[in-house]
Amino acid sequence: MSPKGKLLIIGGNEDRADNELDMKESSQKFSPNEILKLLVQSKDDRIEVITAASSEPASMRDTYQKTFDEIGYTNYGFLHDIDDSTPIDLYMKRISDSKTVFITGGDQNRICKHLKNSAISSILKEKYLNEEGFMIAGTSAGAMCMPEIIICEAENGEAILENDIKLDSGLSLLNNLIVDTHFVHRGRFGRLAHAVLLHQEIYGAGLGEDTALLIENGRRAICKGSGMVVMINAKNIGLTNINFVEKGYPVYAENLQVHLLTENCSVDLETGKIGGFPS
Repeated sequence: MSPKGKLLIIGGNEDRADNELDMKESSQKFSPNEILKLLVQSKDDRIEVITAASSEPASMRDTYQKTFDEIGYTNYGFLHDIDDSTPIDLYMKRISDSKTVFITGGDQNRICKHLKNSAISSILKEKYLNEEGFMIAGTSAGAMCMPEIIICEAENGEAILENDIKLDSGLSLLNNLIVDTHFVHRGRFGRLAHAVLLHQEIYGAGLGEDTALLIENGRRAICKGSGMVVMINAKNIGLTNINFVEKGYPVYAENLQVHLLTENCSVDLETGKIGGFPS
C-alpha cells in the first residue's frame, strides 16, 4: 500500500531567520522560506516540532519560532524531552492532532535513540501511511534519520576506504533511499557513494543546503529549493571490490551513475526514472 502522507527531507541550512544564504543573491530561482512554506497547506494547521536531535533545543526553538512567525504560521509547538520521563499520552495526543511533524537538525543517532522504538514512532508511521495531507518533515539530521538504513558515522577522505563508514537502522519511513545532507558544502560524495555501494538495491540522495525532496506516495520525489540534489545509483554497477576490499584499502567502482536534480526535477524511487526537467 502506498503511503497517503508525504515526506519532506531537507538538506539543512534551509532559508530561515538565523542564516544568510549565498544562493539568495546569485540564484534566479531563489524564493524566501520556500522549503518551510511547504510544511502545511493552511497557516492554521498544527505543526509539532521535535527538537530531540539537538543539544541546544532552546536556540533551535527560538530560530524556528521567529521563522514560523515571519511565514505567518499560527499553530505550532515544540517537543524535546522524548525519553522515559516524557508525558507520553500528552505527546501522543499532540502528534495525533497535528498536520505536520517536523524534526530539526542535530545528531541523527540521538533522534533514532529517542524515537526508533517509541510509541511516537509508531503513531508517526500510522499517520504517514493512512492520513491524507499528513507530512513528516526533517532537516539535516532530522532528514537523515528517516530511511530504513542511515549513515551514523563516516569519514570524508580523499578515497573511500574499507571500514570508514558505519550504517545503522533508522525510522524506516523510507526503504528505497539512503539520505545524506549538507552534501555539497561538506564534501560528502564519497561517504554516500560508499553507503550505496554497500546496498546497491537502494538509491542515494545527497541533499544540498536549502534544498529538499518532497516525496509523495512513498516513491515520487520532487526537488525543491535553491540548491541541488545529487542522486547516486549503483544498481548497474560493473567492476568493484566492495565485497572483498581489505581494511584500510580504497574502494573502486565502475558505472556508478549520478544525476543532478534542481527545482521541480523529479525521480521515481522505485524505477529510478528522472523527469520534470525544465525546458
